[in-house]
Amino acid sequence: MNNDLYAVVGNPISHSKSPRIHSLFASQTGEAVEYTAIQAPLDDFPGTVRQFFERGGKGLNVTVPFKEEAWKLVGRRTERAEKAGAANTLYLDSDGVLTADNTDGCGIVQDLVRNRGVRLDGARILVLGAGGAVRGVLGPILAERPAALTIANRTVTRAQGLVELFTPEAGTARLSACGFDVPRGPFDLIINGTSASLQGDLPPLSPEVIGEQTVVYDMMYSLQTTTFNQWALDQGAQTVYDGLGMLVEQAAESFRIWRGVTPETASVIEELRND
Repeated sequence: MNNDLYAVVGNPISHSKSPRIHSLFASQTGEAVEYTAIQAPLDDFPGTVRQFFERGGKGLNVTVPFKEEAWKLVGRRTERAEKAGAANTLYLDSDGVLTADNTDGCGIVQDLVRNRGVRLDGARILVLGAGGAVRGVLGPILAERPAALTIANRTVTRAQGLVELFTPEAGTARLSACGFDVPRGPFDLIINGTSASLQGDLPPLSPEVIGEQTVVYDMMYSLQTTTFNQWALDQGAQTVYDGLGMLVEQAAESFRIWRGVTPETASVIEELRND
């Protein structure tokens, strides 16, 4: 029996952990899955997607820099993809229509709440950044009913745009936007949705945003402690996490969408930590 073909598409792509993750999922669940990595030309992402599905591919994950382009390319979008403005999961639906979903928000909530035991209900949350990574996770975070969520970004107008976009689903949460001169602290949870720490850079934040009970979560992941998490530890944060768990959890949700089976994730996260 031939395996069903799946892949992750990006540029660059050689660093991707997705083939390893989905290989572990397939072994665990007994699903007949072959999962590869494809580097798409920067000027022909649509052609890469078309060729993949024409040769019988079943589903694609999409990573930088193509998530927004994937969102525009499809014929249908799930509700969470529509709101996120970006797509990381593509498949053909029962009508044969190319469909987009976004599992990033589900991934971070699963990692925070289920894996880490972080309570979002009633929490005061600070989110750093206002790009596609942040937009993709705001809806699921707000669904957990935090007391307040502040979006801080170098360009304040971008953060204000996200506040306007997500106010209808904020419920009782107080949504606000600001620059990196965050007016109040400390916060219960700080999520770094910028990629700055991968380059060794830091947003110019006051140490006052961090208290003894603050949990810090960097959506980026690294073999070493990320620059942002190290800064947080230096300011007295007791608990810091990187985004490896989010990566595995969003992949598990993609796997569920494609295969109808939800893989177990804790052992996969542990195995990747030990690779």
